[in-house]
Amino acid sequence: MGALEFVSIVPWTIIVQLVNLLLLFLLLKHFLFKPIQTILDKRASEIQQDYDDASKAFAEAKALREEYETRMAEAKSEASEIVKAATRKAQTHGEEIVLDARNQANRMLEKADAEIEQEKKKAMNELKNEISGIAVDIASKVVEREINEKDHEALIQEFIKGVGEAS
Repeated sequence: MGALEFVSIVPWTIIVQLVNLLLLFLLLKHFLFKPIQTILDKRASEIQQDYDDASKAFAEAKALREEYETRMAEAKSEASEIVKAATRKAQTHGEEIVLDARNQANRMLEKADAEIEQEKKKAMNELKNEISGIAVDIASKVVEREINEKDHEALIQEFIKGVGEAS
């Protein structure tokens, strides 16, 4: 019987051990599991906050990128408009310069034509004065002597020769 005594089931021992196990469980739960659970919850909330902050930063970065791209598109458009305006202004200015040059060239041509016409009139007046002088010379020679047909012919030839040399 000795071996059965070592293996016997004593109800009070089982109840005490169950109460001990229950007390150990409650103590471990209160002093170990709750603080660890609190630390784990705190850590999980920090991680969630980091995820939320990262999502928020990503959304802000995306919005800033879209704003940057919009501004760049506007800047490109504005630069294009400035270049177009400058091109139009330069073209207009170039056309004005060409028109001014043409007008100035036309004025110079008109002035040259007027000077040529004036020089022609002056030359004609000088020629008329010279012819008048020659005619007066001939008339004075005619008055000095009596003209016969031969002398008259010689005077006419001399007059024609004088006019030919004058022109």
